[in-house]
Amino acid sequence: MPLRGKTREQLLASAAGLFHRQGFAATGMAQILEHSGTGSGSLYHFFKNKEDLLQGVLEHYAQRFEVEIAAPARQHADPIERLFAILGFYQLMLEQTSCQLGCPIGNLAGELADSHDSVREGLARLFALWRSEIKACLDAAQDRLAHGTDTEALAMLVLSVMEGGVMQARVERSLRPFENSVAMLRDYLNRLQA
Repeated sequence: MPLRGKTREQLLASAAGLFHRQGFAATGMAQILEHSGTGSGSLYHFFKNKEDLLQGVLEHYAQRFEVEIAAPARQHADPIERLFAILGFYQLMLEQTSCQLGCPIGNLAGELADSHDSVREGLARLFALWRSEIKACLDAAQDRLAHGTDTEALAMLVLSVMEGGVMQARVERSLRPFENSVAMLRDYLNRLQA
């Protein structure tokens, strides 16, 4: 990767990590510069302001979703197991952070959706990306699901189970809410396939 691209990636990775750990409002540009080891000239070469940097972070998350979550999940031959592999990524994230950080997109949605319209639109695109991947799993298993199952609506339910389970696990500092939510989702999908 050329130095210029590497500098941009360092800025995005640092901003993403800091926004995830402490929130958008609590993260200053000077802190991002210090964490990334880059100068302000580099930052303002790539991004006009903090919100523009956040838009870059959202694009960064979309790329990471494909590489770190969707592509590995597609290695499962069974489409229902692909869906649960996506959920498994979030359980692993909870385990690695002792249920303290939550979903970076969910956190940003909770903090900024009502106050930053352009950010809200970017977050909506990310949630749509997740739903699309989940829907693809459900569509591939359509012949096993009850006749007339609305895979679009079911994909929304799956994403809601994931985000709600992550949020409750974070509040309780326990995997139990997430694991129970996923277990009930699996039970529901088993019943749809019965």
